[in-house]
Amino acid sequence: MTYLITGGAGFIGSHLTQRLLREGKRVICLDNLSTGDMRNIEQNKSQGYKFIRGDVTKPIEIEEKADVVFHLASPASPPDYFRFPVETLLTGSVGTYNALNYALKNGALFFLSSTSEIYGDPLTSPQNEEYCGSVNPIWPRSVYEVSKRFSESMTMTFHREFGLSTRIVRIFNTYGPNMRLNDGRSIPNFVRSALSGQDITIYGDGSQTRSYCYIDDVVDAFLMLIDADYYLPINVGNPEEITIKELADSIVEATGSKSKIVFNKPLDDDPKTRKPDIGKAKHILGWEPKINLHQGLNLMIEAFRCKN
Repeated sequence: MTYLITGGAGFIGSHLTQRLLREGKRVICLDNLSTGDMRNIEQNKSQGYKFIRGDVTKPIEIEEKADVVFHLASPASPPDYFRFPVETLLTGSVGTYNALNYALKNGALFFLSSTSEIYGDPLTSPQNEEYCGSVNPIWPRSVYEVSKRFSESMTMTFHREFGLSTRIVRIFNTYGPNMRLNDGRSIPNFVRSALSGQDITIYGDGSQTRSYCYIDDVVDAFLMLIDADYYLPINVGNPEEITIKELADSIVEATGSKSKIVFNKPLDDDPKTRKPDIGKAKHILGWEPKINLHQGLNLMIEAFRCKN
């Protein structure tokens, strides 16, 4: 089996690559390194691995035939998609179209990595797959939300119009090793500040909630979904909901840090809640997270200590 992973040098893509290589699969990584990091993949020296520096917004012209296409390419943290807003929109639209065409040409299964961000600032909790979301399409944050909505629509259109075998996963706040120290999302931000003894900054009053899922559990779900006969979107996340203030307190305690928690003005369009309904994942895949937040944070902190 040969797997093409767009965005394969990124956080999730690098973990997926390592899992597939351990299982003896062949992996082709396509990444333009705008947010990916060569350090995430430098250990992939096996004959079953190939790295191609390329941009999915250009037609994918790879001689090798892939059996599965994992489309993970996209800036995924607010600082990244605020810095690359046009590129984010193009990756979700033109990039998804190009990846779908490659899969169709090669008779490959197409796997779209979507996001809980398509739910916007939800008016209901927990969020299930039938909820259509509450997205403001003109705020800066929408470049990521709308690009992923377009990706899902394009994927379902290829499935209906051309019979392409597809999978769509909506990921909720994933964390773990290989996240960049300056990633910009809450867990790496808080861990980095705690380890360096700097103030931990919370935007808003800290009452907004998130549900964090450790990367190993997410990769498990990816591979289980590949083998499932299910083409509609499916939530993958940990329903263990926590406030941002509670998260900061947990990280201070876990690191033994003397960092102070300070508050700044809220970010525009910052969702007030994130909590997945994973009923479908449990029923269809037999999947649910195995690693709780306490365990995952300890693994994340140890990885960041090594980076420092």
